Amino acid sequence: MEISTLAAYHCLVLAWYFFVLYSLTHLRTEERPSEVFLYGGQWKYLTVLNLFLQAVFYGVSFLADVLRLIKELRCAKCVISSRDLLFSVLAFPVSTFVSISFWILYTYNRELVYPKSLDGVIPSWLNHTMHTAVLPLALLEILATPHRYPAKKKGLFLLGCASFLYVSWVLWIYSVTGEWVYPLFASFSPAGLGAFFISSLAIVVCFYNFGEFLNRMIWGDSIVILDYRRKGK
Repeated sequence: MEISTLAAYHCLVLAWYFFVLYSLTHLRTEERPSEVFLYGGQWKYLTVLNLFLQAVFYGVSFLADVLRLIKELRCAKCVISSRDLLFSVLAFPVSTFVSISFWILYTYNRELVYPKSLDGVIPSWLNHTMHTAVLPLALLEILATPHRYPAKKKGLFLLGCASFLYVSWVLWIYSVTGEWVYPLFASFSPAGLGAFFISSLAIVVCFYNFGEFLNRMIWGDSIVILDYRRKGK
């Protein structure tokens, strides 16, 4: 894809995520079920954090495209490295996890993750934007441009740190409010909840590896050339 086309695409998706976040944060507060928006507000939900993550990623991607267009290659090199790290470690695996895990649990018992009371607060289109559209957009990003994945140990370490921070945030909210972020967690014993978190991390790691596999399958030779150019050889 030409750089100018890629820049236009990233700008469009960035604007889309800003619009989604704006729509989500400007829901009419008097219609919000109080038990859903307790301590931490919307920022306790992985779905909302993922939307913010995607906005940051596409912002960095757009900046990298602009720098390449104006021939600021030294700055672009640094920004592209940040873009690739952000996509490989967080943007792709988190989007995939959010979409697939949500719809599996929603199909099984929606009250565990998305209580029916939210239907009167969050429009259907916004629900699908948060939980459905994020996955095809992540896959489209892999098709649009190659991404250089970090060394396996580094990538998994950073992914593990991000997962630990979110779990810590969830546990902190429970310690303060006595309410779980997701009703699903209340059905587990402490040992069962620990097993659930570990299983979820294992699934996210699988999505990380899947993204790396797709990226190399589609862009294998291009990634080698990209590494060669970045080293300045």
